[in-house]
Amino acid sequence: MSYVTLNYPFEPLEAPPEYRGRPRIDPKLCVGCGACSRVCPSDAIIVEDNYRDGLRRIKLDISRCIRCACCEEACPTGAIKLTREFELASPRKEDFTQIFELRLVKCSICGKPSDYTVRQVEKAKQILSHLPKEEVDEIIKRITVCRECRRKKTIRTTFESIPILGLIRA
Repeated sequence: MSYVTLNYPFEPLEAPPEYRGRPRIDPKLCVGCGACSRVCPSDAIIVEDNYRDGLRRIKLDISRCIRCACCEEACPTGAIKLTREFELASPRKEDFTQIFELRLVKCSICGKPSDYTVRQVEKAKQILSHLPKEEVDEIIKRITVCRECRRKKTIRTTFESIPILGLIRA
């Protein structure tokens, strides 16, 4: 016996290959750069830094997602993929969110959390591995400095580089 219609929802519906379904973030691949959050037009991905705890929290709210795939295109590590999942109905609210946290790297000067995750620094080292070790170390030293220490260092360097200002001590 053949059917004219599908027996949905009792039989799963097969989505076409080009269908953009539910997004998933692979926490093992994510470095926490926030590129996905910046390009998401519906604010379905929120990245928040908790400097007190030294953590970056990434939250994906599937109920806000419009399946545009901007996040997938922007992700430099391929951590975000739109699946072919069609059926998203669930009685549990937590099924619509994905939350995970990444550790922020500590400032190399004061020890407070900086603006980068440990994984971002590791990825930078990996990308820069073709350069001499001294250059890589110098770059890593610069990106592992918190905003406050970076600001102080910039002001100090500016004052020292201008002869007349070098005479003035604050």
